[in-house]
Amino acid sequence: MNREKDKQAINAAKLYYRSDYSQQRIAEELGISRPSVSRLLQYAKEKGYVKIQIFDPIEDMSHMEQELKERFSLYEVKIASATINDEQDIKKYIGRKAAEYLDSIVSDGDIIGVGWGTTLYHMSSFLIPKKLRSAQIVQMEGGVTHSRWRNYAKDILESFAANYSASGQYLPLPVVFDNKEIKEMVDNDRHISRVLEMGRQANIALFSVGTVRDDALFFRLGYTDEQVNADIQQNAAGDIYSRFFDCDGKICNKELDDRTVGLRLADLQSKEHSILLSGGEAKLRAIRAALKGGYANVLITDQFTARSLLSEEE
Repeated sequence: MNREKDKQAINAAKLYYRSDYSQQRIAEELGISRPSVSRLLQYAKEKGYVKIQIFDPIEDMSHMEQELKERFSLYEVKIASATINDEQDIKKYIGRKAAEYLDSIVSDGDIIGVGWGTTLYHMSSFLIPKKLRSAQIVQMEGGVTHSRWRNYAKDILESFAANYSASGQYLPLPVVFDNKEIKEMVDNDRHISRVLEMGRQANIALFSVGTVRDDALFFRLGYTDEQVNADIQQNAAGDIYSRFFDCDGKICNKELDDRTVGLRLADLQSKEHSILLSGGEAKLRAIRAALKGGYANVLITDQFTARSLLSEEE
């Protein structure tokens, strides 16, 4: 160890960072050249004598996370720092934050339930590789569609299964049947009932919320007719796993709900980790209603949506 150099570097660092001396003034104070001061400051950083920490109050989300936890009685809240308030951009940042959170809680033997849609698709691209023993990934809603629009159901399931070296359990059905009787017959099939039961047993459920806008993915996929769509848009705030609820979080079209394939929303309320990942101005109403219904105990969102949720609540 060069004690003399270390001592001189620490003195230079104290004068520069604590006393706001210019490098020229430090050179005069220590009787050395200005380039020597620059090299001493660099040396101090390399040796660990100087650690620079940048505090950005815009990116410090901890206070908002805590406030949202208290307001909505949540177990955990994670806020992603999106660069701009743009719906598509926000999905990517939420997807990355959700992947990081899942990595922190997932373990051997977990059953992870997934839905479909663009937010979960973004999350699947950010998953952190981890091999799990005896883990399973299960679809929580029917994913078959003959529309030209993609719902990413198969992509999401396969990405999760590959990432965790887990088996993937498909639900190879449309999410809505034409009538309740056919849907109930299919539910009783041995294979289908096993997958549905696995969804009920899943200790981790991942989902976003859908909107009731004309361009919402559910409507574009063509599962329901114009009359049902009009009823949904008039009475619903949003959906989870294609099950629509009103502003109080209550199922708003029982007839449609009885024809829907997948996990019932009431089952989300007893999950160990019921994780809602969603953000954007268009989804505020649906997020609020989902939280009011008690369907999530973990919220992963962005700072713009978080502020809006808090300001609306006030």
